[in-house]
Amino acid sequence: MNKTELIDAMASDAGITKAAAKKALESFLGNVEGSLKKGNRVSLVGFGSWSVSKRNAREGRNPSTGKTIQIAAKNVVKFKAGSELASSVN
Repeated sequence: MNKTELIDAMASDAGITKAAAKKALESFLGNVEGSLKKGNRVSLVGFGSWSVSKRNAREGRNPSTGKTIQIAAKNVVKFKAGSELASSVN
């Protein structure tokens, strides 16, 4: 399912216009992103939680040349599925 299909499904399920569903989805995504940028965790009970984790700098290897390179430290987003979501797909 892509973003357009999700908006269509949300509009249909909620009985709202596609424009309203798009605005709601964009608001949700924006708020999750904003919270993660601040270093906060976002948790939806039963669905899952998003958190930010720091990945340290490390050495890597260029697969085409075999040359050692430095990979910079960065923050990564992690998602952990909730128990209800995990059990519904199994």
